[in-house]
Amino acid sequence: PYAPEPEEPEEPEVPEFPFYDVPTSAWYYTAVKYVYDNKLMDGTSSTTFAPLMTTNRAMVVTILWRLEGQPETDATLSFTDVESGVWYTDAVNWAASKGIVKGYSDTVFAPDDIVSREQLATILYRYAESKGYDVSAKGDLTTFTDGAKTSSWATEAMEWAVGSKLLSGKGGNVLDPTGTATRAEVAQIFMNFAQGLQ
Repeated sequence: PYAPEPEEPEEPEVPEFPFYDVPTSAWYYTAVKYVYDNKLMDGTSSTTFAPLMTTNRAMVVTILWRLEGQPETDATLSFTDVESGVWYTDAVNWAASKGIVKGYSDTVFAPDDIVSREQLATILYRYAESKGYDVSAKGDLTTFTDGAKTSSWATEAMEWAVGSKLLSGKGGNVLDPTGTATRAEVAQIFMNFAQGLQ
């Protein structure tokens, strides 16, 4: 007899997922799809995401700036290593002028420096504070075998990141505060952040 009309897909405008290096079986597939669909992170090419690549300071600040809706800023900063007109210039100027991220000094931002897990937690903590979000969650770092390795300047932010489940331990109850954050981990943390706090 008669075949029902096929149902329209709900969101046809979401771009097709193009990254062949992010298999659907990977633990980070959902997070990478989330940050890609929400235009928070791009691929490293049109077909690769490079999930295991480390993330640098410029990338993290740019993701945060996109999450905020790419606000314009009149702030011009004195970082001699942030050129005008590169892909992260506006993001760094915005984040530094808001106090969300600091340079290593008044003139050095080090955009290419690799971000550690505790640096990432600190940047997100400052952003959450600047937005007036509740940052009272506190996780116990001593439950991790290496929780005591967290730098003193990052302790409060790491307690919050663990307490609000942005950051979890790695295998073997390791927190790895000074370890690098891969693009897959950053995608997961930003997805947790965007879904949990907004």
